[in-house]
Amino acid sequence: MKQGAQGSAGAGVPRGEVPGGQARVPQQPGAVDAGRVRPGAGEPAGGVRGEHTHSEPVLPVVPRGRAVVQRSSVRGQIVDALRAALVAGDLRPGEVYSAPVLGERFGVSATPVREAMQQLALEGAVEVVPNRGFRVVERGARELAELAEVRALIEVPVMLRLARTVPAERWAELRPLAEATVRAASSGCRATYAESDRGFHRAVLSLSGNEQLVQIAEDLHRRAQWPLVGSGPGMRGRADLVADAHEHTALLDALIARDLEVVRALVGEHFAGAV
Repeated sequence: MKQGAQGSAGAGVPRGEVPGGQARVPQQPGAVDAGRVRPGAGEPAGGVRGEHTHSEPVLPVVPRGRAVVQRSSVRGQIVDALRAALVAGDLRPGEVYSAPVLGERFGVSATPVREAMQQLALEGAVEVVPNRGFRVVERGARELAELAEVRALIEVPVMLRLARTVPAERWAELRPLAEATVRAASSGCRATYAESDRGFHRAVLSLSGNEQLVQIAEDLHRRAQWPLVGSGPGMRGRADLVADAHEHTALLDALIARDLEVVRALVGEHFAGAV
């Protein structure tokens, strides 16, 4: 599995324009389908909040039959969309993107985009450029190799321990997740596969009962999925993603058989070429 990027070569965000020039926020697993991300609940269209002097809380006026979309929900949708754009290569390493321009693309104000970018900055995906916006971090093969080494140091011992203790029927329950990664890879969409890939690994490590380990491992996994400097869209095709996904089913077979040497070899190879 080689690191690469899939998506449009244009320096922008996910396509999908809708009438009126607004962009559609890419649908992510579990995300709200928002053709146009709405302002926070109770926030007037002009962005100016009303004042009140009563002690009672002021409730937003919501049209009957419509759900309230909280500001945190808007921010979460933008974070998911930006992560997908990053993995797909639509946000390219070294390029600077401003919150107002991205906000226009998503049909929202610059504020939730800026908040989402701050989250990506905390994750190490982008860095703040004063008075300009956010630059996508440039990474090389060495950083990817370092991430693979750290992931192996953390996860291989855990998987070997689980291989000795987890009964075969529990591993069999993860078969649908492994097969889902193959279907996601077959779509050729790098962002879709990346989400499914993390879901499978998260489920495996969750059997350890150590939530801190799961969170740390997923953060490392996400960082390993960012594109490298000079990696153009399309470098990894559908066949590469499918081959990567089939390693999940092979890993499950080895875990069920309690073949520790095969587990060790598969996990090490999987991390070395992590998508």
